Amino acid sequence: MWKEGQNTWEEYRNFVRVCRETTSKAKVHLELNLAREVKDNKKGFFNYITSKWKTRENVWLPLNEVGVLVTDDTEKAELLNAFFASVFSAKADPQESQSLPLDEEEGVRNRLSKLNIAQMHGP
Repeated sequence: MWKEGQNTWEEYRNFVRVCRETTSKAKVHLELNLAREVKDNKKGFFNYITSKWKTRENVWLPLNEVGVLVTDDTEKAELLNAFFASVFSAKADPQESQSLPLDEEEGVRNRLSKLNIAQMHGP
């Protein structure tokens, strides 16, 4: 209506503001209800979460310690592993003290076989 000259710019902007506020409140209300009812409606909650995931490939290319761009996925993983290992402390959790050794293939296979597939939500 503003483009056709039937409303003023101020009326148009006020209408846009009201629409955005209403949409924002409705989104907050929906997310709050999903969070409150997650025990009874897990499927609905995770469907909503999954709908918000956006996958982008090659979001960034990290630089190695020499300053060269790393493009190989294995090198990226090793670089991120080295970074996290340098940042986080090596204090073991009480649960970790009973864990199987991860340096052996059998230990890794054993731990993976004990994971609950129904609770996994990604790689």
